[in-house]
Amino acid sequence: MRKALGLLRRVVVYEWRMWRSLFRWLLRRPLALPQGAEAFSYLGAVKPILIAFIALSAVEIPIFDVIIRHTMPWQSVREVALGLGIWGLLWMIGLYAALQIHPHVAEPAGLRVRNGFSVDFTVPWDAVARVDARYRSLPGSRSVQLERDEAGTVLNVVTGKQTSVDLVLRRPLPVRLPGGPSEPVREIRLYADDPDALVKLARRHLPAPDPTQSR
Repeated sequence: MRKALGLLRRVVVYEWRMWRSLFRWLLRRPLALPQGAEAFSYLGAVKPILIAFIALSAVEIPIFDVIIRHTMPWQSVREVALGLGIWGLLWMIGLYAALQIHPHVAEPAGLRVRNGFSVDFTVPWDAVARVDARYRSLPGSRSVQLERDEAGTVLNVVTGKQTSVDLVLRRPLPVRLPGGPSEPVREIRLYADDPDALVKLARRHLPAPDPTQSR
């Protein structure tokens, strides 16, 4: 029972955040950035796919409505199908909006890593040893993927089966994920549309190397 209630709560919260993102995007009300912060988008990898799905959904709604009207005598079935079609279209637009208005943010305190509203955590600059731009392809499309090996755990925050920025940490660090805090990770990989710009800015925030560590 507790698991069912927890799942229902997550579904309701997810749905609410999706609609809130949609309205913010339509009303052109992006989330405010802290002083001295800079945003970095990651929508580019999936933007063509999302736009294609939205366009196909918009075309399918009237076509499916005509088919039901001429094949089923029940008005209630038509209304339900029409309602589900419109809800699905708005849901897809809401997903696009969520990715658009929740970018990665390089703040004075650290790098805020996001994927829509489901992934949102900040990596302090003093926890980062190195930042590099490197494109990687991953086998799955899940937005959060963990890789484990003898050296430790790598967290991939994926967009369109890709990452493009590597954050190598000074020490293993747990981060907040949708299912709760992660196990400590030694490296975080994420996708940014302009990885070179993100890496350049991030390196300005990193603490100076400890000269005693290079001996």
